[in-house]
Amino acid sequence: MMNLPALDAGRVRLRQLGEPDLNDLHAVFSDRKAMRYWSTPAFVDLDETRAYLASIDRGRKHGDLLQWGIELVDEARIIGTTTLFSINTEQHRAEIGYVLNSDYWGKGHASAALRRLFQHARDEMGLRRIEADVDPRNAASLRCIERLGFLREGLCRERWVVAGEIQDAVILGLLLRELVADAR
Repeated sequence: MMNLPALDAGRVRLRQLGEPDLNDLHAVFSDRKAMRYWSTPAFVDLDETRAYLASIDRGRKHGDLLQWGIELVDEARIIGTTTLFSINTEQHRAEIGYVLNSDYWGKGHASAALRRLFQHARDEMGLRRIEADVDPRNAASLRCIERLGFLREGLCRERWVVAGEIQDAVILGLLLRELVADAR
């Protein structure tokens, strides 16, 4: 797999992550508020982030996990990530993951980044369906992706155990032909 394409989305740009992004990436993945509903606990030290960055690179090289950094254009810094994983080219679908440093919540950055990623997935990758797994307590995330056109398709009770806490998951799906153009 070659390098990820940079995807411009107005105030944010999706781009490949690298070693120079380590501190910004750590600021995201060590943010307890941002990681509250993630499938792993917040990172404690930079070595965890370094190992995670290496796993992102391995996934890209294998082509089964494509994780872009969300760069705030005005600040030229990474404020989050968005990921296509469990990519099934035969069935033209993938799962989505995303996280944003909590300092940047509520400004439309996640919606802009996701909308641009979904356009790329549809137009360049030939995907037709994106699936999401969201903790039902994460109301802001549910609102964000539902504004983009995702529909709730089910509830998986006690799907995750993160840091000893049992968590449910709402399963949502988006047919990319139904992507909402402007979800602000």
